[in-house]
Amino acid sequence: MRKSYFIAAVLLLAFSASTAARAQDRHSGYYYPEPETTEVYEARAGTLPQADRTLRIAFVTGITNQNAGHPYPPQAAIFAKGDEAQKLIIVALVDGRIDTLYRARAEFANMTSAARVLPAFQEMGVQDQFTFFDLAKMLGFEQITITNGREFAHQVIIK
Repeated sequence: MRKSYFIAAVLLLAFSASTAARAQDRHSGYYYPEPETTEVYEARAGTLPQADRTLRIAFVTGITNQNAGHPYPPQAAIFAKGDEAQKLIIVALVDGRIDTLYRARAEFANMTSAARVLPAFQEMGVQDQFTFFDLAKMLGFEQITITNGREFAHQVIIK
């Protein structure tokens, strides 16, 4: 009898842990599939004092507006989610794009190149050290998910 109580308790704990993990990322399964891979990035930058929900939404809006001004359709959608807009989500809008971990990392490398020419990086003298992930940390993002919008997703937790 004690053994069955023990087994029931273990199963209950396992179910609770998996439910908590799913609740933690409620966007998984809606905006992107369950991430295949996850990594943690230890940022070299700190979060800016003025980094708040409004700043993160303005950042995403600025990128979206810039992409809309190109003479070709956007290749990806970028948006912020979470109660404080602390989760950055990047979804490919074209098949065959961002469908492997290597392509996701290449996309992040392109974003790093774009971030390194920002006046803030130039003024701080970190343009050859900081990455897009550091910029995300400065803005207060805690998580970045990149996906092809079908079966592939990769998540970066920013510490």
